[in-house]
Amino acid sequence: MSADQTQLAFDWSCRIMSDGCGFPAPGLHSFLFKPIATVGGFEFNKVMLLAIITTILVIGFFYAAFGKAKVVPGKLQMVGEAGYDFVRRGIVYETLGKKEGEKYVPLMVSLFFFIWIMNIWSVIPLAQFPVSSIIAFPAVLAAVVYVTWVSLTFKRHGFVGFFKNITGYDKSLGPVLPLVMVIEFFSNLLVRPFTHAVRLFANMFAGHLMLVMFTVASWYLLNSWMIPAAGVSFVMTIAMIGFELFVQAVQAYVFVLLACTYIQGALAEHH
Repeated sequence: MSADQTQLAFDWSCRIMSDGCGFPAPGLHSFLFKPIATVGGFEFNKVMLLAIITTILVIGFFYAAFGKAKVVPGKLQMVGEAGYDFVRRGIVYETLGKKEGEKYVPLMVSLFFFIWIMNIWSVIPLAQFPVSSIIAFPAVLAAVVYVTWVSLTFKRHGFVGFFKNITGYDKSLGPVLPLVMVIEFFSNLLVRPFTHAVRLFANMFAGHLMLVMFTVASWYLLNSWMIPAAGVSFVMTIAMIGFELFVQAVQAYVFVLLACTYIQGALAEHH
């Protein structure tokens, strides 16, 4: 299968027990797309389009909900307030407290809903692809959190305080302090942003592969006496969709929760 084919591209006439027809297993080709357009050597594909639509949806929804906010909210404003309040009270306030956390609520709300909508495209007909399964998108979002955390730590503590903060400096550790400082330094400055991005990417990547596998298998097995097996595969597809809906929301929650935790660490006093 060539690299320019989309994730569900396979021979529709290919079924089990057909001559010379093996199972078209999903792989890396499931994450490659033909360019929709090419401008100045820059290729614009389906994933980028979904990311732009996600941005428009998030901005458009909150503008429609709060652009002309009323004392007695309408249905759209009530939904917007519920979503905003979930992130504000359920994540930000719980992690940072009301006083410190209020200024970071807009950022965290934006991250949560942007990630959630990017994830949920996986189960939307015609789209059927989670944008965050492409590592570039989680990496950029993790970089935003990373830059916010580093700059905030410098601003709050200065250079010496920043060094103590990221190295976990605690003189009560005694002889093991140098080892702990080296481990904490590399963990915070290198491992932290990497794992923050990869956690989201890996979950969406694996989930999409599973969905594609069971979807293709349902069609591939739909032949002769294997039709009951196709039915089982279809049931598994439905179950996987339900499970993915849960995972998609959880991953958005975890990403924002970790972001708040990092900021809380930047605000913490180290002696």
